[in-house]
Amino acid sequence: MQKHNSYKIWLVAFLLIFVTTGCKDLDKNPGTPGLNLPTVVSVSPSNGTTAACGLSVVNATFSEAMDPSTINGTTFTLAGPNGTAVSGQVSYNSTNKTATFTLSAPLAENTKYTATITTGAKDLYGNAVASNYVWSFTSGICIVIPPPVLPTVVTVGPINGSQTACISTVVTAAFNEQMKSSTINASTFTVMGPNNSSVTGTVTYNSSGNIATFTPSSSTPLVVGAQYTATITTGAQDAAGDALASDYVWNFTTSACTVPVVPTVVTVTPANGACPNTLVTGTFSEAMNPTTINSSTFTLAGAGAAGTVSYDLPSLTATYTPSAPLSLNTSYTATITTGAKDLSGNGLANDEVWTFTTSSVACQQAVPLNSAANFLVLAGSTVTNTGPTSLTGGNLGLSPGSAVTGFPPGTLTPPAAMFLTDPTAAQAQLDLTAAYNYAAGVQGAAVLPGDMTGLTFTPGVYKTSSTVQLSSGNVTLDAQGNQDAVFIFQVGSTLTTLGSTQVILAGKAQAKNVFWQVGSSATLGTNSAFSGTILSLQSITLDTGASLHGRALASNGAVTLDSNAVTAP
Repeated sequence: MQKHNSYKIWLVAFLLIFVTTGCKDLDKNPGTPGLNLPTVVSVSPSNGTTAACGLSVVNATFSEAMDPSTINGTTFTLAGPNGTAVSGQVSYNSTNKTATFTLSAPLAENTKYTATITTGAKDLYGNAVASNYVWSFTSGICIVIPPPVLPTVVTVGPINGSQTACISTVVTAAFNEQMKSSTINASTFTVMGPNNSSVTGTVTYNSSGNIATFTPSSSTPLVVGAQYTATITTGAQDAAGDALASDYVWNFTTSACTVPVVPTVVTVTPANGACPNTLVTGTFSEAMNPTTINSSTFTLAGAGAAGTVSYDLPSLTATYTPSAPLSLNTSYTATITTGAKDLSGNGLANDEVWTFTTSSVACQQAVPLNSAANFLVLAGSTVTNTGPTSLTGGNLGLSPGSAVTGFPPGTLTPPAAMFLTDPTAAQAQLDLTAAYNYAAGVQGAAVLPGDMTGLTFTPGVYKTSSTVQLSSGNVTLDAQGNQDAVFIFQVGSTLTTLGSTQVILAGKAQAKNVFWQVGSSATLGTNSAFSGTILSLQSITLDTGASLHGRALASNGAVTLDSNAVTAP
């Protein structure tokens, strides 16, 4: 009987040892009965919250270590409005059990996004999360508060270190912005001579040119061969009450000026063919005394030529601003007289006189793109890319289309972003429609040939109701020296350029002022080089290697890309 009881005691002990050390649950964790499924224990941004401006990653932390191969772009996704997929890279940190979705581009501001961890995410033993884990957040609004603009001295006369200032010179300082005139006075603008002696003088401020002038008095004239130090103190304030960050100090040495350096007018505008709303300018060879540049020394003769005169010391430029637009197709004569003098009191040797005639050709305004100008690529249905396309200087947008594919390998240079079927892209499409209608409605067009090969176009509007092509060679757009000249091409049907052809900009023409309104679709041939903004009613295709210095904006159709370089105009 005693032996039988000993056997029972031994059997119970064995069973206890087996249960406490040998039993394993279904997920092979010793000592934990049952099945332990992984769960998501925390996320950031949190569900229902508004993320901080500049969000770059979305995180999800699990209750246990996960199989890294199951944490990827299929099991961790991020979607914007209407379920549009957001591009990004997914990684997993086994140390902190956290999956991270790193955004490829900034999110649209004030927009709701939904993140999902699917049941494809599994732990190290193959156990999946019980159900999809879904949470939402709203992207933040980035409010940038610029720092205050402090006033600075941008140029002075005589220049710092000058050895040739005449004893009759006045001392000037030009600011970067409007100053509070009451703070520009004899206390804040001083001139010191030899032995630290004060030079007495009169201080004035010209608000139209932001120029302070110190005129030495006859009681303490400047002397030959002496060094002088001029100072603008921090007591000088701008219109908002902001002061210079520190005193501005410069030196100059006087000379006898027995052979005075006479100022000259080196450039004038406008040239013939000026728009009636033009400004008239004359740029000098040296700094001029602002008080001598006025309506008496700078005049304009012709119909309705009344106006005002100003002088910009940093650019050495006098400007005559007509009170109203000049008359069309009318000749005008501008004159700067010998009463215009430099800082040493030397006047022009002779009157500077030039003439020009106004013309309507130069008055054509650029097509108003509004918010569509922020996009290099904008489509109505889809955007499709193949190969290493690069978009530099603008955004990619789609509205109300279904998908953007091929990014990556396509890239957008930061801070550019994708706006997919969201309010920003929708507004851009509205602005594109308005711009298209504006370009199509411009009157007074000349005939646009069906083939532009070998032709040169000057600024203006050109139209055809049919197709246009660049079949071989190049076409030249010559602005004739006017960097603001506008070109508008109204194409009734398709626009096609064949391989290796080019649009050449000449005579200061700028791509931002070139517009192609296309009534159907546009195709840029393989390795061709094109310039300007394409406003297409339907689709736009850039064949392999084609480059575009401009914008591809399609109202209703698709934009198709293939290893292209698209840069902002």
